Amino acid sequence: MKIRRPHVANAFYEGNKTSLEKQIASCFTHRLGPGHIPDLAVGQKRILGIIVPHAGYLYSGPVAAHSYAQLASDGAPETVVILGPNHTGLGSGVSIVTKGAWETPLGVASIDTKLAEQIRNSSSIIDDDESAHITEHSIEVQLPFLQYLYGEKVSFVPICMMMQDLQTSQDIARSIEKCLRGIRVVVIASSDFTHYEPQAIAARKDKTAIDAIIDLDSEKLNELGEAGRVTMCGYGPITTLIELAKREDNVHAKLLAYHTSGDVTNDPGSVVGYSAFSFTRYQ
Repeated sequence: MKIRRPHVANAFYEGNKTSLEKQIASCFTHRLGPGHIPDLAVGQKRILGIIVPHAGYLYSGPVAAHSYAQLASDGAPETVVILGPNHTGLGSGVSIVTKGAWETPLGVASIDTKLAEQIRNSSSIIDDDESAHITEHSIEVQLPFLQYLYGEKVSFVPICMMMQDLQTSQDIARSIEKCLRGIRVVVIASSDFTHYEPQAIAARKDKTAIDAIIDLDSEKLNELGEAGRVTMCGYGPITTLIELAKREDNVHAKLLAYHTSGDVTNDPGSVVGYSAFSFTRYQ
């Protein structure tokens, strides 16, 4: 079995098991985090997906912890689909990996080959292409959080989006939706929000994106991203999650946390925004 080695360990997160476990625990207990280390509950398994940031854990980990605490309270998924933007420019427009496993300091997470192949075969635009994933961090940084909660039994499907237009997001959402019937899958949309603006400006711009997400307005969110009115690197993954939620017609989005890197560094001059959301089915 081919194993992808971690690319951003010792950079975005700690590079050995003990230090990484302590780092993730500190994200949960951080003053900007949920304030507690979650217990893994049986849960009602109502969460369709979450939005999480993907910067270094020092900056965005406490915000990400809000989404993962919510996920832990909902019970363990059978598998996870992780949608991330393509920062490197490598690979196809939309790239999936269908075989193998990814390693982190917390162990080895296997790709759900059956689900990955079903999603690929259900789409006309998703290519099986490892090259987009070799040095990409937006998906990798989610795995230690999942492994911290669920151990090595967690399986996942990585989808890297260079193309983030509305039609692409709709196609991916349709493809995922066709393959979810009868299995417990959580979809993770990985994105940071406004990049390198003063704190007050970033917060104002990010609120327009947050409002669009809460309203499940995929067209509005995509327009904000495409036009650069909000410099979100992963508006396509979020749009895909919104489109998937709309297809179920019984899902609401909830903002769990919003902070910026300036809230960590106490430097409001040039910040990056981070949001945590849950997408939950109505009872």
